[in-house]
Amino acid sequence: MSKDIKVGIVGATGYTGLELVKILLNHPSFTLTYIANSEGGTTINKLHPSLHGVCEDKVEKADVEVIAKKCDLVFLALPHKTAMAYVKPLRKLGVKVVDLSADYRLTQEVYEEFYVPHTDVENLENVVYGLPEMFREELKTASLVANPGCFPTCSILGLLPFMEKRQEGTPIIIDAKTGVSGAGKKLSETTHFVNVNDNLFAYNPLMHRHAPEIAQKLGIAFDEVNFVPHLIPLTRGMISSIYIQVEGEFDALSHLQEYYKNEKNVRISEIPVDMKNVSGTNFCDIYVKRKGNMLFISSAIDNLLRGASSQAVVNANLMMGLDENTGISNIAYVP
Repeated sequence: MSKDIKVGIVGATGYTGLELVKILLNHPSFTLTYIANSEGGTTINKLHPSLHGVCEDKVEKADVEVIAKKCDLVFLALPHKTAMAYVKPLRKLGVKVVDLSADYRLTQEVYEEFYVPHTDVENLENVVYGLPEMFREELKTASLVANPGCFPTCSILGLLPFMEKRQEGTPIIIDAKTGVSGAGKKLSETTHFVNVNDNLFAYNPLMHRHAPEIAQKLGIAFDEVNFVPHLIPLTRGMISSIYIQVEGEFDALSHLQEYYKNEKNVRISEIPVDMKNVSGTNFCDIYVKRKGNMLFISSAIDNLLRGASSQAVVNANLMMGLDENTGISNIAYVP
């Protein structure tokens, strides 16, 4: 397979940028022709010493005109607000975009309530949400994709099969835990080793920005989603413990297996899932247990891969007419 599709990364400094580089270097159809951040003037192996002797490409200062000349598609691994400043001109120049920020995941009204004023409202009408299990056909013709958040990916995939069985109006409770890499590379008091080590705590309970994303994609009201994320002293990984009330007679495990029987990147487990078995992969592992009208659903992903970079490459594959798992490794980092 020839490497004839030119792709770039803007935002190569962070963890998701690093994961994108690692995937794209071995991708059989994508050629990494452009790597950039806000400053430039360095090389990728200096930003990420783990790439020394593997990739020493120049890191440029991000420039829209240069991106358009060098890339058919670009990944934006940028913070919210910064990303949409690039999307608007890139789309006018015909470059396809996979945006890993939150800028295009929500309606304007909801986005502005939880983030900042939106400066590219026009493209909100032209975006596809990048969860293949929900929008695979739409992704095949998309030119702008909003890559889902890590918590929404983990939670939505666990909930999707059972939304039709849920007792209408009953609360959805999501108790989610993530490794510290989910907070990004920037230093903070919250993610300081002394604060995180031997510790576990909730943050932004019930009002986290990912809660409206979960609600919107499930087609329910924000008030119905009770989402509490926790930070745990691990580098990578994410697990969501989900509780919903259901009605009707059905076998929960069989229903889950039937729903995802044709999905390559969802695995159904008959024992409670853990984070280690999905680390380094694009898998989402899901377990379900029923007790009366209560369902316990447990879903696990690698927050940097299925929750960001590998899912972004899957979306790009679909956008460019490739098999969705092209270049994606699903061998876990075990032990």
